[in-house]
Amino acid sequence: MSQKTSRISEGGELDPHYLGYFDCFNRQLFFEAHEVLEELWLKERRGPNDLFYRGLIQFAGAFVHLQRLRPQSAASLFRLAQRNLIPYAPVYASLDITNILGLIERWLEDVQKAEASTIRLTPDNAPRLGLLPQGAAE
Repeated sequence: MSQKTSRISEGGELDPHYLGYFDCFNRQLFFEAHEVLEELWLKERRGPNDLFYRGLIQFAGAFVHLQRLRPQSAASLFRLAQRNLIPYAPVYASLDITNILGLIERWLEDVQKAEASTIRLTPDNAPRLGLLPQGAAE
């Protein structure tokens, strides 16, 4: 997939909505991460980044469900995110998709092993996402 045809990067700059997703996500503002990226996704639906954005939105949404102690809903969104992000692996739009897929696997395993009341998203176990330098292994 080519980033050149996307709105993720225009003139070498990453879209502010895309960057905002990571800022919110890393502050555990998962609902807000979902919302900020949804604005970009709605403009790009049916384009080359449709499933990419959708997968990232679902990934953040899964953590919203974990924050609200709804592990089964989280697991459903993790699976949808996984399905939508796999085609973009290993790296896309300066993001290590393989790493996110690994996080999804880990959280799915934890959700499936634990009882609903024992799944707790805390500052210590919440995932953080970082972007790679633009052009790295894309």
